[in-house]
Amino acid sequence: MPKKQQTESAATPSPAAHLAATLQRLRAARGWSLDRAAAETGVSKAMLGQIERAESSPTVATLWRIASGFRTPLSAFIEPPVQDEKPVFRAADALRERPASDAMWVAPLFPYDPRFGFELLELTLAPGYERRSEPHLAGVVEHVTVIRGSMQVLVDGRWRTLKEGEALRFPADRPHGYRNRGDEPAVCHNLICYTGSAAPAAET
Repeated sequence: MPKKQQTESAATPSPAAHLAATLQRLRAARGWSLDRAAAETGVSKAMLGQIERAESSPTVATLWRIASGFRTPLSAFIEPPVQDEKPVFRAADALRERPASDAMWVAPLFPYDPRFGFELLELTLAPGYERRSEPHLAGVVEHVTVIRGSMQVLVDGRWRTLKEGEALRFPADRPHGYRNRGDEPAVCHNLICYTGSAAPAAET
């Protein structure tokens, strides 16, 4: 399976450490207790506490619930925004990691930047992987483009097959999902746009 092609160091925190620090920072910025954060996200106080102590690896679905509750893009829990006005080169092989307990790898090609209103992720779905997602914030739109293999996307209660080179755009503020029923990993680009009331808070 693909893995992030770099050695962890003091300057490069582990995914769990970055997630823990980000959750602590967002909660402190809002002045929320763990009880308030649990009420806003739908994730238990115990689980949030474990995540903040880097003792638990949540599922991607849990990460999405936390992100929605904090009105924060998913990529904020994976990597900070790219702060550079110049042309920026990013390599998926150097960014790819498994940020949650699911059998899905994520390369945050371009984390969310409020100047542009979107985040661009490369997703790798292991054979047999399936994830059903709860609705995101109103106004969130996803664009999925398959770049290797084939996968299925659940939209409006129907699984739609996408082959290499095919793309799908859909409102992500309703139930949806992803799965790979093939024998090989499926790789796609996922462009997530946050519009209107779905735009994340400025401090993220």
